[in-house]
Amino acid sequence: MANGKSLLLGFIVGGVTSAAFTLLNTKSSGEEFRDNAKEKSAHLRDTVLRLKEDGWKLKDQITQTSKEGAELIRDLSEDVRSSIESWKRTVEPHQKNIQKYLEQIEESLKELEEKAKAEQNTSSEDPSTDNPQS
Repeated sequence: MANGKSLLLGFIVGGVTSAAFTLLNTKSSGEEFRDNAKEKSAHLRDTVLRLKEDGWKLKDQITQTSKEGAELIRDLSEDVRSSIESWKRTVEPHQKNIQKYLEQIEESLKELEEKAKAEQNTSSEDPSTDNPQS
């Protein structure tokens, strides 16, 4: 507790000493010094109020911007969703047609394979087809 009292006493003595030194070494009179201090205090208060007002404006702008951004993202996602749905509606009928064409091609290939095998079997069974010059 003694350390706390001596620290407080040190602050008080230091404050009084610095105030006296400042008053004795100023180039202006006490009245001019007080007027100058009041003017600087008023200027500082105006600056703080202006900063506070600018802070509120900035907060409002950030809030407005975030609302607009959220709305823009919502609109964009809806546009993307509708574009995908439109693309699906456009592509789906063509997919079915392509699938039908692929099935037809597969059937034609199977038929060709069967014909080729049948011709191969008939030519190997018939010896006259082996030697066409005889």
